[in-house]
Amino acid sequence: MKLKHVLLAFAAIVGASLSQADDFPNKPVTVVVPFAAGGPTDTVARLVAQAMSVNLKQTVLVENVGGAGGTVGAGRVARAPGDGYTLLLHHIGHSTAPSLYRKLSYDPVADFEPIGLITDVPMTFVARRDFQPKTMQELIAYVKANKDKVTYANAGIGSASHLCGMLFMTSIQTDLTTVPYKGTAPAMNDLLGSQVDFMCDQTTNTTSQIKGGKIKAYAVTTKTKVPSLPSLPTVDSTGLPGFEVAVWHGLYAPKGTPAAVVDRLAKALQAALQDPTVKQRFADLGTEPVALNRATPEALRSHLRHEIDKWSPIIKQAGIYAD
Repeated sequence: MKLKHVLLAFAAIVGASLSQADDFPNKPVTVVVPFAAGGPTDTVARLVAQAMSVNLKQTVLVENVGGAGGTVGAGRVARAPGDGYTLLLHHIGHSTAPSLYRKLSYDPVADFEPIGLITDVPMTFVARRDFQPKTMQELIAYVKANKDKVTYANAGIGSASHLCGMLFMTSIQTDLTTVPYKGTAPAMNDLLGSQVDFMCDQTTNTTSQIKGGKIKAYAVTTKTKVPSLPSLPTVDSTGLPGFEVAVWHGLYAPKGTPAAVVDRLAKALQAALQDPTVKQRFADLGTEPVALNRATPEALRSHLRHEIDKWSPIIKQAGIYAD
């Protein structure tokens, strides 16, 4: 009799889960971007959200919840109901948070259900338009010789620009004066206004400024050139062999979200990444969607764990922590 009751209860749970998945989504879905509006991750999110809304036949809203290097927004999603209606679109910072923050209110692996990777965004070393160095080699030599005078801007602890700068300083064995901002947009604004000297930022935020001649560009951080910026060499080929940083973006749901709902969201993401408008806009921004076999829960889960293992020793060696 007890076994019968257990089986009936199990069947009821499975039936409710399937019913929920069949009905999903029946209201708007919110994608939380843990950074300020106008930044590169926000740009990626808005393109993907609009395309996903077509496949889901529901509005997909983007909400910016910035603060503490993305951990405020991520923590909010970790605490949200696991029903598929509140998602997180985060970048590489999701894998570095465990090493950067002594007190993290969530576990990037255990508290989320991966949905899929979105894109790998190259980064560029750029400077104010009147900055003295003309090439990447000259930039390296100049900042090493003037380390106490040069200012490096970043979008805050845990941001992609912070990570790129940290790797750069480690590579050239030189500590620079860093100027952290609350987001990429204000950092870029001060670079445009010559308030800071240089920074490393995603092509989604720098391409239009480079093409418009508003900032000086030196090199891209990928091992191969970027089609949208063909005149820029790679950092690897211009003085720092092996230097490589790509800012990947992933989509997550809170832990406990039904597998069928995660699968539905993954299919919507895959459809969005095949949308011609998304592909073209990504290309304009110097990136492209990942291959469809990477836009899956399994691929994102594996990639996240790999990146946590990659960045942990680098951050610990640099001795940088945030409360």
